[in-house]
Amino acid sequence: MKLTVIGCAGSFPGPDSPCSSYLVEADGYALLLDFGSGSLGPLQRHINPYDIDAILLTHLHADHIMDACPYVVMRRYAPGAPFPAVPLYGPDGTERRLATAYGGAGENACPSLSDVYNVKTLNSGAFSLGPLTVTVDRVCHPIETYGVRVEYGGRSLVYSSDTGRCDNLERLADHCDVFLCEASYLEGRPNPPGVHLTGREAGECATKVGAGRLLLTHLVRRWGSEEQTLAEAESTYSGPVEVVHSGATFDI
Repeated sequence: MKLTVIGCAGSFPGPDSPCSSYLVEADGYALLLDFGSGSLGPLQRHINPYDIDAILLTHLHADHIMDACPYVVMRRYAPGAPFPAVPLYGPDGTERRLATAYGGAGENACPSLSDVYNVKTLNSGAFSLGPLTVTVDRVCHPIETYGVRVEYGGRSLVYSSDTGRCDNLERLADHCDVFLCEASYLEGRPNPPGVHLTGREAGECATKVGAGRLLLTHLVRRWGSEEQTLAEAESTYSGPVEVVHSGATFDI
């Protein structure tokens, strides 16, 4: 598998990165994990956006879904449209949330997005997407949110999405080859419980599950420190660890 970091800024776009969006490719198949604010632009540096085979939205916070709206314009009004609807997986209410964000029933434009997206509701468990085996499970966040494990050819990538510490994340990440884990908060602050992880907590989780490599993401740069987050993770995890940046690619 190949992982491309399209966007990795936490909560709102940063000066050097859009919000969460990750491209996973294997055997000619392209899966987009999250479609956060500002990600559609840089996505085009890495793939023809019409070649996305499926999209998975881990939860319905704006920094993980909003560019699914301009993507409607790209597909609906393109020369040669209509195109086949793209399978889009998300929590309960995904279709309604995206339609509301795009325009809603009160506008003259069609409120349905069914010409662009074939929306499927996520539930905990495993399913196949092309050559990929995808397993999702609920993680600890204020709204319905799913961590994701993607497997292909005996290799595994786990994406935490947004989460606090939880057993489900540990089970999902068990002995994964690459652990793409959020680290939004810093230690030593009164962080709200059950929302996000610190670098130390991400490192602790990676150590506990036996992850082969730890990639830290979803840093909120206006509120934190990349250097401190990395140091916190390295204090609790002895394997290879780095903070990801928009445009980075990883072979898994």
